[in-house]
Order: sequence, then structure tokens, then C-alpha cells
Amino acid sequence: MESSPINRLPPDSLHQIFSSLPLRDIMICRSVCKFFNQLLTSQCFIEIISTRPPLNLLALRPPHHHHSHRHSGNGHATNIRPYIHVYDPEQNQWFRFNLDFFPFRSPQPVASSSGLIYLWGDSIDLAESSKSLVACNPLTRQFKVLPQLGSAWSRHGTVLVDSVNRVMVLTELAALYYSGTVVANQWLKFSSNLPSKPRSPVLMSSSVFALCDVGSPWRSQWKLFSCKLTNLTITHTNWVCLEKHEWGDIFDIIKRPRLLRGNGDSKLLMIGGLKSTFSLNPACSTILILRLDLESLEWEEAGRMPLEMYRGFQESSKFKVFGGGDRVYFSAKRMGKLAMWDCWEGWRWIDGVPGYADGLCRGFVFDAKLTIMP
Repeated sequence: MESSPINRLPPDSLHQIFSSLPLRDIMICRSVCKFFNQLLTSQCFIEIISTRPPLNLLALRPPHHHHSHRHSGNGHATNIRPYIHVYDPEQNQWFRFNLDFFPFRSPQPVASSSGLIYLWGDSIDLAESSKSLVACNPLTRQFKVLPQLGSAWSRHGTVLVDSVNRVMVLTELAALYYSGTVVANQWLKFSSNLPSKPRSPVLMSSSVFALCDVGSPWRSQWKLFSCKLTNLTITHTNWVCLEKHEWGDIFDIIKRPRLLRGNGDSKLLMIGGLKSTFSLNPACSTILILRLDLESLEWEEAGRMPLEMYRGFQESSKFKVFGGGDRVYFSAKRMGKLAMWDCWEGWRWIDGVPGYADGLCRGFVFDAKLTIMP
């Protein structure tokens, strides 16, 4: 590479040349050689491309049977380089980010916001398993370890992150909150005081939203609850049930609803099966996407899965919903592909899902940027 003519160009000229490339091409060029990697990770170049919009990607969570080590024939564990599978909907292409810079065993990515991915990892320095929650940018290969938590939080808690990287770990009984500013390098702990286990909680617009089943053991009755971060008290979270008379039977027509973040900080999505009747255990006719305007508190239908696409989910005993913003993704057992709803382009299939034998996968939106530091 030292004898290459491109190496004779001044760094400023090379920065200008490479800055004209799309972000995904810059990422590819970084892996060509050490010279390009140093050039395209320099502080000067990062400042030049700092105004670039992020790449809107889908990151997959690893399957439950996935580990970053395996046993060889002699009984010893051999390390496998950990990585994150991601999908680029603009290019309809799968690729992956290596996490070999990550000094933890068995990293489990669980959430993302503002260019950072949050992962649970086992400490390599302790004999006993000790989970840490870590924020990292796989593009810059930098990370930050958040204050230590017990392993029970990783098993039972849902990690939520908002657009300014405030973090909450929520369970049915308690919530942990970390902002990095309220109390230096500490988690704040609160009682959740929810009527039941929170379903698909979402942290956005300085509030937490969650669905709770307040019905009987024989019949579900879902309600939408919210809690403002400014209403956190010393001992507990102040949840409020959101409801309006105008909503009518909005929660009665949806079977097993889930929440996702909508586009911006003022839209909330609710996705579930559209019940065909109001009987005790009705069949569903399709999957419905509803959108709530958090300012006017009015619902509207955002999307409805085409019947020919829904037939694949109808035959599956279990399916997952993930994503958010302009795109929602669906996976089901033994399907081998994803369904995607795009609010601008409609519905389509995504083939080539990697690493999931039963076809049932989960994931989250990752807005990849080269300029975000943990």
C-alpha cells in the first residue's frame, strides 16, 4: 500500500474524496487496509462527516442457544468471535459487525438508541458470572461500561433507552434508572407499582409506556399505562392509565398487543392480531398496526398485513414483532424469513435471515453513525 499512488495524496485531499461517499461505502472502505482504516477513523475525517444522517439498520438479537464459545473435541472451550447480524433495508442486504473488541463473554445485544447499542456481557475477570450493561458503537469499536448490576436484572429486566441515552431497566416489581447526571455513576431504584407484568414497554418523549393485562385469568383486558421521567419519586414510579371514552373498544379488537416506538417522539405504535369476533378465544383475520398521536391522544390505522402474507403467520403458533419508527418487522417459527411493513412502501418479505434454525428471531432498530461515542 505504501507504494500505491493514492498514498502520495495529502490527507486533506483524501478526506474530501472519501467524504463524498455514502456512509455504508465508507464503512466498507475502512476494512480494505490499515491505511484506509486510520484515514477514515481520524478525528479530522469524523468531523467532516459529522452531519451525515445515520444508516437506519435492523440489528438482530442472538438466539437463546447462541454463545460466544463452543466446546472442541478435547472438551476445552474455544472462543468464537462475537458479532451482531444487521440488515440494511435500503440495500436489502445482510451483514454483520464484529464485537471482538468487546472485553466480555457472551455479549447479548438488547437495545439501541442514537447510534449506540446496549449489551449484557459476562465479566471475564470474575470466576462467578457477573453481568454488566455496556453501551458501545460497533462502528468506532468504542464502549462504556455502565454501573454494575446484579445478574437477576439481565434475566428479568427489559432494557429501555431514549433518544438522549437515558437508560431504564424495568421489571414487574421495580425499575432502575440511569442518566449519568442525576447521581454520578449510579442507578436509581424505584418500585414499579404496576397492576401486572409490563408488556413491550417503550421509553420515549421523556415518558415510559407499557401495556398491562388487568383482566381475569380467563379473559385478557389490556390497558395502556405511562409514567413521566419527571414524576420519578424517591420510592416509586407514578404510573397513569391512559384512556379516553372516544377510544371505545380499541383494546378489545387486538389480540396479544405489542408496543413499539413510532416515528419521532410523538407517535406510539400498537401491533397485534385483529380479532374476527369478540368471543373468548377468537381467531384473527390479519395483523393490524395502530398509531397513537401522543399529543392529541387519537388512534389511527397505520397498516394491515395482506391476507396472503398473513397466512404464513396464521399457521405458526408463535411470532415476534420488533423494529419501530417507519418500519416494523415480523418473524414466526419455521418461516425462515421476515415480513416488513414500511410506512412509505408497504409490505414485503425479507429473505436470508442468518443464524435462526426455527425462524423465530427478535431485533431492534440501530441508527448507525461513525460520529457517536459512548
